[in-house]
Amino acid sequence: MALDVSALWDFGKPELSEQRFRAALANASADEALILQTQIARSYGIRKDFVRAREILATIADAAKRASPEVRVRYALELGRTWASATHPPESQTPETRETARRLYTEAFETARDAHLDDLAIDALHMMAFVDTAPDAQLTWDLKAVAYMDASPQAEAKRWEGSLRNNVGYALHLQGRYDEAMTQFQLALAARERDGKAENIRIAWWMIAWTLRAQQHIDQALAIQLRLERECAAAGEPDPYVFEELELLYRAKGDEARAAAYAAKRKAAG
Repeated sequence: MALDVSALWDFGKPELSEQRFRAALANASADEALILQTQIARSYGIRKDFVRAREILATIADAAKRASPEVRVRYALELGRTWASATHPPESQTPETRETARRLYTEAFETARDAHLDDLAIDALHMMAFVDTAPDAQLTWDLKAVAYMDASPQAEAKRWEGSLRNNVGYALHLQGRYDEAMTQFQLALAARERDGKAENIRIAWWMIAWTLRAQQHIDQALAIQLRLERECAAAGEPDPYVFEELELLYRAKGDEARAAAYAAKRKAAG
């Protein structure tokens, strides 16, 4: 059976994911072992230990150059993510780090495209939004990734829809194009509901409610966020972003007492 990297990942628990990857090394082929090492490196990147991530990748650099296209793609992707990613603070991003990431993501995309590894090609395209961070540039990259996904016949590529629609919606929201953003967030919700992961479904609803608030549909947004508060509590996962929105929504309604209560909840949730 081929190695299923996605089944081993829990992005909210990178330490646990690292343990799974290391355990999988015991029965891995040579190529699979290299792939697992790239994912171990990624687990450190998520923990913002980019130096350790690069150290791990350096140990397989020579072998990766001689390995399969998938290994070469994943190596370039993960090395790129050590230079520009969602976990990098803005102040760490310089023209040099961005250009290093751009070169690596471009290499990853081209190799994946030529090898018909569509899901990894989409991954590389969507990472370019962390290199070009202006909303209009991010939107351009996100739309390229959506177009690639739409054109692909591969099931692995189609699994990107929830994330990509969310990213397009986010970029549109930042531009004040709320109606267009809402359309994308609703498509993201539909994709998340097909996948069936409760946490991702809650995030999709949060984005819809966030946009409803921007559209001044305060009561609709409030109803969704209150439901999300209950669902998060039932899951044992109180969400400070939900509390923050509830604070803002009650403030918009002129209910300062409830707004203050949710501000306190937000601070307590960290």
